Amino acid sequence: MRVATTFSVTVLAAAGIGHALVTGLDTGIDRIDPFKDMKSRPAAGHGMNVLLVGTDGRDKITEEERRKYRLGGAPCHCTDTLMIVHISDDHERASVVSLPRDSYAEMPPHTDQNSGEKHHAHPVKINAAYAEGGPQLTVRTVENMTHVKIDHYLEVDFTSFMKTVDVLGGVEVCTARPLKDPNTGLDLSVGTHRLDGGQALQYVRARHVDGAGDLGRMQRQQRFLASLIAKTTSSGVLLNPVRFRDVARTLLGSVRADKGFGTDEMVDLARAMRGFTPSSSEFTTVPIGNISFPVKGIGSTVKWDEKKSEKLFQALRDDKPLAPHRKKRKATVVGVSPQQIRVQVENGTMTAGLGRKVDTALRGTGFRTTRAPVNAEDRSAKRTVVLYDPRWDRSAKALATALPGALMKPVKGQGSLLKVVAGPDYKGVRAVRAEDAYQGEYGAITGDQVVCP
Repeated sequence: MRVATTFSVTVLAAAGIGHALVTGLDTGIDRIDPFKDMKSRPAAGHGMNVLLVGTDGRDKITEEERRKYRLGGAPCHCTDTLMIVHISDDHERASVVSLPRDSYAEMPPHTDQNSGEKHHAHPVKINAAYAEGGPQLTVRTVENMTHVKIDHYLEVDFTSFMKTVDVLGGVEVCTARPLKDPNTGLDLSVGTHRLDGGQALQYVRARHVDGAGDLGRMQRQQRFLASLIAKTTSSGVLLNPVRFRDVARTLLGSVRADKGFGTDEMVDLARAMRGFTPSSSEFTTVPIGNISFPVKGIGSTVKWDEKKSEKLFQALRDDKPLAPHRKKRKATVVGVSPQQIRVQVENGTMTAGLGRKVDTALRGTGFRTTRAPVNAEDRSAKRTVVLYDPRWDRSAKALATALPGALMKPVKGQGSLLKVVAGPDYKGVRAVRAEDAYQGEYGAITGDQVVCP
C-alpha cells in the first residue's frame, strides 16, 4: 500500500510539474476563430477531428534558406496541404486522411476576404477556399464536402515545420528508389536518410520525382508523418516535460490555431500519445473517382469517388479503424503496388491445375488476378512468361519480380491487363510490396508498414 501510495503521489506530482512547465505556451499562439458564426454544422461524432493545414507562408525564411531549399517566388496564400487528423475516443489511434489540394469543391456562399465581394456557391479547387475566405471558409468547405465536424484547426507554415524537425534532431525516411526533384532540390539516393528541417521540407513538397504528381507527394507526406510520430513517441519527448515544452514551444511559436486549442488540450494529447507506436497511426487519401476532371474556368481538378469517400468519412464519424492492423511481412520492394496490377493467368503446360495454383499465389501477395485462369493456346511453354503492353512496363517489372526466373515479353496494344503464361519452371511466388502499397478498403496503411525498418 505504501509503495502504491508513493507511486500515485509521484505520478500526480509529475503530471503537475508537466502542466506547470507547459502552462503559458499557448500565449504565443496566433489565435483565430475558424468557427465564427458557422451554422448548420455536421453533428459531432466520436473522437476528435483536427483540420491540419499547411500553407506556403515563407515570410520568416532567410535568404540563405530560400536559395538552399529553393523557396523563391511569391506565396500563393493558399493551402499547400490539407489533412483531417482523427484522434479516436479511446486515444489509442490516430487516423490521417489527406485531401488533394486540387480537389473539386463546391464553395459555400461567402464574402471574399480580399475584395469584400459577396459570392454565391460556386465550384473551385479546394485550396482556393483559403485564398478567398481564410481558415473559416476552409473549414466550412471541408465540412460541407465531408460532413465531418472539425473540432480544432491547426495551421503550419514552412518556418514552424523546419524548426520543429530540427528541434527533434531530424527525422528518418527511407526510399527504395532515387528521389530527385529539380524544383525543390530534393536529391536522395536509395536507402535511409536522416533529414533536417530544410531537407524534410524538400521531401514533403516534392511533386516532380515521378509521374504521380500531387498524389505521390501526399504519400510521401504520410510516410514522413509516420516517421515523425515514431520519432516523437520513441525518443522520450512525451515522457519528458522539459523536452516536450521545448518541442511544443518551437512548433507553436509560428502556427495559427483555434481558441480552444490550449495548454490543457496539448497536455491531454501528449498523455494520450505516450502509448502510441507506429502501428497506432493510419494514413490514407480520400478515394479518387477522376484524377483529371475538367471544370470550365478552373481547369483540371481531382474528383472524389462519391460512394467510397462517403463510406470513408462515415468511418471517421463512427470512430472506426480505416486500415487492417496486420504485421509487417518481409517482401521485396517494387515500383508499383500489386494491388494496382490486373493479371490474367494462363496455363502454358499440360499440368492440370497449374493456372489455378499460380492465380491463387499471385492474389495471395496482392495482385488483382481475374480469378479465372485459362489454358493457353500453346501449351508447350518452356518458361514462365509475363506478357505486357510497353506502356505498363513498371507494372510488368513488379509482376516479374514476383515470379522468379520469368521472362518479360512486350506486346503492343495489349492494354492494362497483364498476362502470365505459366511454364514448367514455375516454383512459386515471391512476396512483393510497394513502398506505399494500397491496403484495406480505403487504401489505408498503418504507420509501422511505411516507417524505415
